[in-house]
Amino acid sequence: MITPQHEPGPGSGARPARRRGAGAAGAGGRRPRRPWRHRPVTVRGVAAAIVAPFALALYAAAPDPPPPASRLTFRVPRFLRVLPFGTFHLVQVADTLLAAILFASTVNLLAGWFGSSPARFDAPHPLLLAYAAAAGCALPLVLRHRGPLAAWRLAAALLPLVLWVTATARDTPRDAPYPVTAILMYLLVLYSAAARAPGGASLGIWVITVLTAWIVHPGSGPLVAVVTGGVVLFGHNVRARRLATARLVEEERRTRQAEGAQMVLEERARIARELHDVVAHHLSVIAIQAEAVPMQASGDPAVLEAGLGGIRRLSLEAIAELRQVLGVLRDQHGRTDTAPQPGLDRLDELVAHARSAGLSVRVGRSGALEGLPPAVSLSAYRIVQESLSNAMRHAPGSDVAVGIARDARSVRLRVVNGPGSRSGSGPGAGHGLVGMRERVALLGGALDAGPLPRGGFEVHAVLPVQGSAGGSAGSAASAGSAEERESA
Repeated sequence: MITPQHEPGPGSGARPARRRGAGAAGAGGRRPRRPWRHRPVTVRGVAAAIVAPFALALYAAAPDPPPPASRLTFRVPRFLRVLPFGTFHLVQVADTLLAAILFASTVNLLAGWFGSSPARFDAPHPLLLAYAAAAGCALPLVLRHRGPLAAWRLAAALLPLVLWVTATARDTPRDAPYPVTAILMYLLVLYSAAARAPGGASLGIWVITVLTAWIVHPGSGPLVAVVTGGVVLFGHNVRARRLATARLVEEERRTRQAEGAQMVLEERARIARELHDVVAHHLSVIAIQAEAVPMQASGDPAVLEAGLGGIRRLSLEAIAELRQVLGVLRDQHGRTDTAPQPGLDRLDELVAHARSAGLSVRVGRSGALEGLPPAVSLSAYRIVQESLSNAMRHAPGSDVAVGIARDARSVRLRVVNGPGSRSGSGPGAGHGLVGMRERVALLGGALDAGPLPRGGFEVHAVLPVQGSAGGSAGSAASAGSAEERESA
């Protein structure tokens, strides 16, 4: 016996059941995420956010690679090939020279201070401390180009020694123990670190610098904060501009690649459309004649020989047109085939092929068809060719009416075929109609194609002449490239 299940009441201690999909529940009974709900703020999260910049500055962050500057990079001369590097950068050479100058200047400055107040220093070798402090002012500059963060970390490690020696050697202990050489070195290293380190690391470096200055000499803390803050902001701005430029260059490279790929696809589509039009028409005629010639010959060698000769002629014409289409692909120097493309001037030849395949074709012309732009003439020829090929395949032996009319603005095509006298092939892949629509669309025209109520098929196309009539070279180019973009 099945008993109905009741939802527990409010005093049962169980949560009331919710129907699946009801209320705010989504698919599967899960409540959708609300975008305005954020993760709760915890003490651990706040502590991690505070410590992160210091961790990046002291050990975690890695600098950006040096910007490419090929004009400032040179090979080491042959007489210096004993050096452990094969190239040198002018910035590194300038940093090395500046480090040597700061080293000598710091030694002279501290030696003078020690000499003027020998009573304030009890060590037997004060000059050694002067050399050690000078090394602290010079070594970070040597690493500034290759490793800006390593240079700043080295400066932060050696700066207490420099400040202690300076404070010990000076006559007035209340003054800020910052020698000019140390200030110059630290500002250069600070700029390099901010220009090639992440923003969090730059923030940690600036905070550490300000806190150190406040501990060493509180009176100079505000000035140090302003000066070093300006240097850090300037370096960070340089890094942001450099990254934006790199992203722009990458986007331009991707755009060029996409344009190249699009050009390749368009060329493949053009070749595919031409191959479809050429192969479909000629092979349709050849297949129908190969079937009809033995029946027409009835053992007569002369009729059989004439029919086979016609098949051979059509095969040679198909091979010639295929070579013309594929000529540009075989040219290793990028030259295009200058052979003229077929146009409405070859309409009679096209109709003769269709008649030899068993179609009854009637052609009506209205207006002057000479002097059409190459793109319009080629597209009109291909549309008639594809329409006749479809009639051969799907309605063999049918009556076909071809009408071509030209006025001041456009060329109008109308190809109508009735039902065939015998069954044809099944429905094709539809590439022919797609190709006709694309040809017409490229010229800004319109095409309407579809079956007739009593059987048969009709194709009606309007090809604008204005806008392409004046283009000799331009229209010829569009007949070669715009002439065909097929999605076959």
